[in-house]
Amino acid sequence: MRFDTDTTGKISLDHIYTSPDPRAYFTTLRGLEYLIPQHAKPHFTALADQYRAAHGRTVVDILDIGCSYGINAAVTGCDLTMDELYRRYGTPAAAALPGAELLARDRRTTRARAGAHGLRFTGLDTSGPALAYAARAGFLAGTVHADLERNRATAEQRAVFAATDLVVSTGCFGYVTDRTLSQVVDTEREHRPWMAHFVLRMFSFDAVTERLAAAGYETVRSERLFRQRRFASPEEREQVLDNLADAGIDPTGQETEGWFCARLFVSRPRPGAGPGRHRPAPPHLTDPPDRGTP
Repeated sequence: MRFDTDTTGKISLDHIYTSPDPRAYFTTLRGLEYLIPQHAKPHFTALADQYRAAHGRTVVDILDIGCSYGINAAVTGCDLTMDELYRRYGTPAAAALPGAELLARDRRTTRARAGAHGLRFTGLDTSGPALAYAARAGFLAGTVHADLERNRATAEQRAVFAATDLVVSTGCFGYVTDRTLSQVVDTEREHRPWMAHFVLRMFSFDAVTERLAAAGYETVRSERLFRQRRFASPEEREQVLDNLADAGIDPTGQETEGWFCARLFVSRPRPGAGPGRHRPAPPHLTDPPDRGTP
């Protein structure tokens, strides 16, 4: 594995996002015990249920920023576990399957499971191959292929964002910034989404929180930490620990144990903010039950 040239210290995994199917993605991440979509599931589900109750929606439309192959849609929308996905894509038997057979198997799964919980996922990502597979397989109902860090959203893309109820992410922030989120959240429209973002501790979420506050949102941070994946090398670990020290964050018992750790940030429009009518944000987060690794 090769290293990024930026200051984050994270290894470059760009190569696993450009294959025509998810096998390289899961084969690589299985060895790193990538867990965060499983941890995110009960929180995304709980927030969607709250949104449904507050707005009387039958189906909640979710935009997943940095969705890759639709992993959150597979886990949260189709009730697949990460262990099931690793067996499905990350084994020698999976590697031997013809691509058409792999896709057909996924289509059978999504026909049986997608949308069963009243969740409809659209994916936003810079990887065309990952989006294409997730859409063909049925994990994603829609896709937005865009780099909103460098480009302005098109009218068609803005229309997709305008129909979104809940915006989620599980680890893209740090590479994605408030430049992307400010295009997803249009303060002039009546319908504005709620949000739930899992952000690695090594990345500050302050700029996003400030941008959202200016747009009429209240953001609440969970004090709980969630393990994303293991460090891939001693060099990655040391660089991340250095970055955390520079930020004044104590990694004891968390990153020192070999894990990237994230926090959950939930944002809702403040009551009376903007033209839409929204339920106020709670004063704190109550974590739903989660049997995954803390």
